[in-house]
Amino acid sequence: MPFRLHFGDDDLMRCRFAVSPLWETQEAVRTLRRPDRHGYHPHWLRRIREAAEGLDLAPLWLLMPRRGHSPDFLGPPPIGPAAVFEEEIAQVRAADPGAAREDLARALADTPGALESSRARVMLADPERAVRELADLLEAAWHALIEPEWPRLRALLEADVAFHSRRLAEVGLGALLPELDRRLSWDGRTLTVDWPGEHGRDLDGRGLVLMPSVFSWPDVISGFDPPWQPTLVYPARGLGGLWVRRGAEAGEALVRLLGRGRAAVLAALTDPASTTALAHRLDLAPSSVSAHLTVLRDAGLLTSRRYGHQVLYERTPLGMALVSGG
Repeated sequence: MPFRLHFGDDDLMRCRFAVSPLWETQEAVRTLRRPDRHGYHPHWLRRIREAAEGLDLAPLWLLMPRRGHSPDFLGPPPIGPAAVFEEEIAQVRAADPGAAREDLARALADTPGALESSRARVMLADPERAVRELADLLEAAWHALIEPEWPRLRALLEADVAFHSRRLAEVGLGALLPELDRRLSWDGRTLTVDWPGEHGRDLDGRGLVLMPSVFSWPDVISGFDPPWQPTLVYPARGLGGLWVRRGAEAGEALVRLLGRGRAAVLAALTDPASTTALAHRLDLAPSSVSAHLTVLRDAGLLTSRRYGHQVLYERTPLGMALVSGG
C-alpha cells in the first residue's frame, strides 16, 4: 500500500536538496531504540554510549512510533540548504502550542499505550511547557550525540547532495527520483513510495524537499502535513565508509579471509563506486574487479544499485564491519 505525492507543473520547478542537523539529531535518538538501524553505526554507538545514558530520552521516544505519525514540529523541513542547528531549534521553540498539541496527540495515538502514560497527560495538558522541554531535550541530544561527529556527518550528507544535484542536471527529476532509493517510482506526475499504509498528497505548488539522512537508514520517510513543505528523506549514499578511517588498506586478517584481490576491492569501497572506477582506483583489470564484486555481493558484503547507465557498489553493514574490524 503506497504513499503517493502528486506533482503539478510548478512543483517540478520547486524541488530542492537540504541537509538538517536537527533531523539527524532526532533520528539518532530514534536509532538508539531501533536495533534494525544499528548495522552501519556500531562505532558511533560505542562512542556515545556513556553520553546517551546521561540523557532521559523517554519523552522523545514516546513520540516516535514505529509506524505512524511523529510530531512534524520537532523535525520540520530545513529552512535552507545549509541550516545550522541553532536556527532549527529556534524554529522548534517557536512552535504554536495549540498546533503542537494536535501534533503530539496524533503521535501519542500511534504509540501503543502512550496516551495512558502520565508523561502523555502532562504533555497534552500543558503543550507550551512540552514544546519547551522537548526542545531542551533535543538540544541536549545534539550536543551529546551528534555535534562531536557533525563535521564527518555533514561531509557525507553534502557529498550526497552534490552527487545527486549533478545527476539531476544530467537526467532530470523523473529519472533521479527512482535512483535515490529502489522503493521509489515515478510515472511522470506522481512519486510513489513503497511504504505501509495508504496516503496521497497534492504538492500544490510547494515542491518537494529531498533530504539525505545518515540515521534514517534503512527507512525512506515522507510526509509533513500542511503548513510544512512536503519532504522526502532517503538513506544517504556512502554509509558503508562513514565510520571507517579513510584510506585504510585491507588488513592481513581480511586478506587471509577473502584473498588479496577481494579484500582490496572491499577496502577500496569507501564510497559507492562502479566497476570501472574501482578498476582504475586499484589498477586492476575491470574483468577481475567485476568477478570480485560478484562474489562479495553474493556473500552479502556488498549491495549494488543502478544509477542511470552505471551500477554502483557499496558495502553492507557486514562488509563495513569486516573492513573496520568492528
